[in-house]
Amino acid sequence: MDYFVDVIIPIPLEKLFTYSITRAEASILKPGVRVAVPFGKSKIYTGVIHHIHNNKPLVYEAKDIYQILDQDPIANSIQLKHWNWISKYYMCTLGDVMRAALPSPFILESETIITKSENQNINDEELKDDEFLIYEALQNQASLKINDVISILEKKNVLPVIQSLIEKNIIWVEEEIYEKYKPKLVRYIKLHSNFSSDKELELLFDSLKNAPKQHQVILTLFSISAQTKKPIKVSELIKQSSASSSILKALIDKGILEEFYIKTDRVQYSGNETENLKTLNKFQSKALNEITLTFKKQDVTLLHGITSSGKTEIYVKLIEEVIKQGKQVLYLLPEIALTTQLVSRLQNYFGKKVAVFHSKYSSHERVEVWNNVLHNSDKAQIVLGARSSIFLPFNNLGLIVVDEEHEQSYKQFDPAPRYHARDTAIVLAKLHEAKVLLGSATPSLESYYNAKQNKYGFVEITKRYNDILLPEMELVDLKEKRKRKLLQGHFSDRLVEEITEALKGGHQIILFQNRRGFSPIVECITCGHSPQCPNCDVSLTFHQYKNQLRCHYCGYHTVMHQNCEACGSVELDTKGFGTEQVEDEVKTLFPDCTVARMDLDTTRGKYGYEKIITAFEQQEIDILVGTQMLTKGLDFNNVKLVGVMNADNMLNFPDFRALERSFQLILQVAGRAGRLDKRGKVLIQTYNPYHKILQQVSTNDYVAMYNEQMDERYNYKYPPIYKLIKITLKHKDYNKVNIASSWLTKSLRQVFHDFVLGPEFPPVSRIRNQYHKNILIKIPQKQSLKKTKEAIIKINNSFFSIKDFRAVKVILNVDNF
Repeated sequence: MDYFVDVIIPIPLEKLFTYSITRAEASILKPGVRVAVPFGKSKIYTGVIHHIHNNKPLVYEAKDIYQILDQDPIANSIQLKHWNWISKYYMCTLGDVMRAALPSPFILESETIITKSENQNINDEELKDDEFLIYEALQNQASLKINDVISILEKKNVLPVIQSLIEKNIIWVEEEIYEKYKPKLVRYIKLHSNFSSDKELELLFDSLKNAPKQHQVILTLFSISAQTKKPIKVSELIKQSSASSSILKALIDKGILEEFYIKTDRVQYSGNETENLKTLNKFQSKALNEITLTFKKQDVTLLHGITSSGKTEIYVKLIEEVIKQGKQVLYLLPEIALTTQLVSRLQNYFGKKVAVFHSKYSSHERVEVWNNVLHNSDKAQIVLGARSSIFLPFNNLGLIVVDEEHEQSYKQFDPAPRYHARDTAIVLAKLHEAKVLLGSATPSLESYYNAKQNKYGFVEITKRYNDILLPEMELVDLKEKRKRKLLQGHFSDRLVEEITEALKGGHQIILFQNRRGFSPIVECITCGHSPQCPNCDVSLTFHQYKNQLRCHYCGYHTVMHQNCEACGSVELDTKGFGTEQVEDEVKTLFPDCTVARMDLDTTRGKYGYEKIITAFEQQEIDILVGTQMLTKGLDFNNVKLVGVMNADNMLNFPDFRALERSFQLILQVAGRAGRLDKRGKVLIQTYNPYHKILQQVSTNDYVAMYNEQMDERYNYKYPPIYKLIKITLKHKDYNKVNIASSWLTKSLRQVFHDFVLGPEFPPVSRIRNQYHKNILIKIPQKQSLKKTKEAIIKINNSFFSIKDFRAVKVILNVDNF
């Protein structure tokens, strides 16, 4: 009987590829094990076995697998089911899901190795210049990689040269696999086993009489060993004996000491559990009891607790109950910035049981967390992570907490899979028969609607912890202030007055401006020209701290112009403002206080968030200026005042969710004020203080916002009433995108009729030299989602069968919100 395996390869293939295996291999291989497999003419990929069977492929001859890479599966059966669901629901391939799910060191790299042929009859004169350079390099070294050839020839397109040398039988080309992950090995030291008896030790000390430094090292080794009874690190011995590494090397060379290595995790918690769980107040206790009751009937519960109501303490109590049962917990957060504060809080309660997983961790650190979760290690009973942590190989999951569930950051936009971590987490919990708690002070309309429809349980907390009042809200009319000349830069007299008062009282201030950089537009006063990005249809943003103009879409940057490019005038003006300009103005208005900025530019490093948040917590910073990173559940005790610099640019965004998001964003940033003992204050600067959303924010009226927005969603057929699938077409040729999108829209309209909107160019229609055009498909509740997707895929396949359209990239985005 023949045996075959279907393998997931990390490239976007519509179907799984089948490979041939022997009977012996079939007896040891399992789904979830990695194998190296050949694909195409000469490439080798790391694949994950999906399933083993006896069905020979009909269309092609199954190749043999190249090698087995694991003894045990690195992905479990529940994970593979979860990957299948993500692939089908979000209309992407299993290869896309695998690439997103596995840490990059698990996906081994295949590199092309070029070696010299055994053919000795080579005439140098027959070789072209480029060919001779490669041939000469191979005389001096055994092999070259493609990157080496690129460096030698100083050009990127080297494949024709390599092909020519292969045809002349001068070089061989082969694929070689490199394991990327390297475990961290810590160097330890011990006394050689030759010196185990007292007599031998006596002789040893006699021999070191004339080497006092070496003698001191041995004495220190005995001293540390007596104190700790644990293996001794080389670094520790050098530190305590004040010896140099050369002295240690001399002792090793003499055979007195011997070194050895122990594999260790890169991420470790060095403290102890120092805190007992806090006692809940009556509102928190009531909410906890209600959550426990709803979990008996429903798998998902929405906790709607106002800002600073103590939701985290409720999560902690639930986590404690789940880990007592020996189960794992996943705690999802929308932003890495939030993990900084929560890690220390959870580790104070649960110590070494907490593991952290997010994109700022190195690939090696991610592998270690993966392995700890896979083996249900004590080090990973509680996983705290951003959206990618839903891919971890849990095998005994009991609870998923989705904190700040309304956050847009939970949605992955590029590359595929374009999943929503909240919804994907709910499916993952169902596969594990676990419970999900969604928490937010401003729930998304979808979750609140599902709770109202009794799909989810619903629990509410309406009081802040310690009975502190919600911050006092004040809307400042910028139009009126400008008319009366009461503005200093972008600061109204009211905001300056309140900042002065807060600083006098020894309090801290947060200023929120949802745009980074100094100014989004630089304009010539003489001719009106504004510098544009050469790759995107968008103006360049001025970043003063680097004196650069930057594009926030493609990353293009250039030095700030001294003269207008169009007319040569030196009169350049800036329009609009970002966090840099706010920071600048604060320093001018309040020269004696410490100001810091928290945005993408200042938090790029691994510990970027941590440094700023820690400094602000320790009151080393008086005023913190930031973007929406500041809004996401951060807990600062000494913040008295929050200033929203300009609420209007959020309200006027061309998106059906703009008003809901503005409400959430402003209310969340307002919630950072007055969290410990005194009531805080929030000043919202706006040119339109009578806007309905701002009025609802000022009264903290979530229900009024929900009802009003739901009326509009019913009327205009948007989520959560209808589902959405967004189709984006991309190509560098404007006309090709137009023709292709028109063809695709006509085909879709034949099936879905008036539920197809578009094709339409988005506000920024060209990004990275590619034109974008969008088509929106609305799906009514009674319409089968599965059949809708099948019809879209069928039309999409017909689209790609047309030769002229094959170069157009089509992106399918399910639940595009």
